[in-house]
Amino acid sequence: MRAKLSIFLFLLLAATSLAQTSATLPKIRAVTAFIQLDRNSYRVQINETLIKLRQAKAAFEQGGYEVQSIRITTQPFPHYVRGLSKEQALAFFRDYDALARKENFDASIGPAMLSPSDDSAPAELLAEILSSTTGLEGNIVVGAEDGVRWNAVRSAARLMKYVEAHTTHSLGNFNFAATAMLPPHAPFYPGSYHDDGGGEFAVGMQSANVVAAAFASAADPTAAGKALETALGDQARKVEEIARQIEAKTGWKYMGLDLSPAPLKDVSIGAAIESLTHARFGSSGTMTAVATITSVLRSLPVLHAGYSGLMLPILEDSRLAQRWSEGKLSVDDMLAYSAVCGTGLDTIPLPGDTSQEQLEKMIGDMATLAVKLHKPLSARLLPVADKKPGDRTEFDDPFLVNATLQPLP
Repeated sequence: MRAKLSIFLFLLLAATSLAQTSATLPKIRAVTAFIQLDRNSYRVQINETLIKLRQAKAAFEQGGYEVQSIRITTQPFPHYVRGLSKEQALAFFRDYDALARKENFDASIGPAMLSPSDDSAPAELLAEILSSTTGLEGNIVVGAEDGVRWNAVRSAARLMKYVEAHTTHSLGNFNFAATAMLPPHAPFYPGSYHDDGGGEFAVGMQSANVVAAAFASAADPTAAGKALETALGDQARKVEEIARQIEAKTGWKYMGLDLSPAPLKDVSIGAAIESLTHARFGSSGTMTAVATITSVLRSLPVLHAGYSGLMLPILEDSRLAQRWSEGKLSVDDMLAYSAVCGTGLDTIPLPGDTSQEQLEKMIGDMATLAVKLHKPLSARLLPVADKKPGDRTEFDDPFLVNATLQPLP
């Protein structure tokens, strides 16, 4: 009997240890490859890229990390559909979308407008691409070293209104972002792009659980920062070590790690922050907690990519969606936190009567802040057709939480 009890206690302790480890181990949200797509041989290219991506996925899994998605980002799509009619281009992207769904990878076709002199016609094409496919993602660069690009801002807002009206539950805007000051080779979508010859990869982490564990017993922001630096720094070094091994094995150039602690529904960055402040997200102390996380992320000695700042996506985080539904958060609140954190206005649900002019102002404010502070931000705004303040969104997506729409000021 005593021997059986000892075995039982051993197994119980082992199971408890394993559960604690998995609770504080981050996931890999994305392993993203960057390629120079050739329209005439793209199926062969994609197949070759997927072989290496799956090798990378296996390497991370062997290291103990769950990989949620593998992704492929191309050069800006106007470069490889040049010479096609609109109908031919749309047919190509429907085929590419079908291939991505069949092979289970996420696909970004890059920016419709990347340079300050770019014409707005590709933005209009991107609106139709997003409305006629389900898996492709794209973006428009609305701010860079040369300042805010107001023609691109208007094009992005016009695209959002078109996609709102032409996709089920207006979900298509989830696959689009207006970006400012975001460098190439960001692994997170939909802002991802590259502007070189490809043959590279980057990694994005999902580590809101690591933040939550570090903050759970911290007495103040200083202690919280130290605990997070230890916990996340250790994991970041291990992930980067595996990435370097992948670089050596595949021949791809490793472009860095986006440390932004992406949440996913109940794995909530909002709840982690509330555990530190002992108050609802948006109360006094939230700004300090946000700045604490971002400061730690930027101090970690790894090769950084993308945003590498705190992500606060309203509809990807159950606690943030709850606070939004309660009317405790606003667009201006999220812009204010963006001044000291990462990604800007992310998955913001909006009433369907939000005008193009109002969207332009929100996108413009984000771009102005990004340019002024010289930091990467984006706007992923989700106006919902035929929905008004007080109505609830009806998105059917594994990454999204539904929320109650709030009036705009």
